Amino acid sequence: MKSIKKLISSSLIVCLTAASLPFGAQARIVSTEEVTAPAAASVSRDTVNRFLARDDVRQAMQGQGLSIEAATQRVAAMSDAEVAQLAGRVEQAPAGGDVLGLMFTVFIVLLVTDILGLTKVFPFTRSVR
Repeated sequence: MKSIKKLISSSLIVCLTAASLPFGAQARIVSTEEVTAPAAASVSRDTVNRFLARDDVRQAMQGQGLSIEAATQRVAAMSDAEVAQLAGRVEQAPAGGDVLGLMFTVFIVLLVTDILGLTKVFPFTRSVR
């Protein structure tokens, strides 16, 4: 019984001593860009996903032998910067126009990720891994 009391009292002493130690706090000014970055990334992903959901884009992708599911998975795997760049190209494209240029960009992005071994969409590529 004495050993249990001694163990409990020793552990309480250690815990209370550790609790009384000062802990450092950090404070800094957070910029507007840091706060809005996650929301902007979400908007960019929504823009690209809405573009991929269009019928003319689906037909063009299927014409090149690419499934929509694979493209949406690739977009999900992209970094925020890559998605923002792709969304910028989507927004710059004319309303009824340059789908071919954007499709080429999506094709190149998918091809590069295929070669890097992140996914396997195209049967004619070999992974560097």
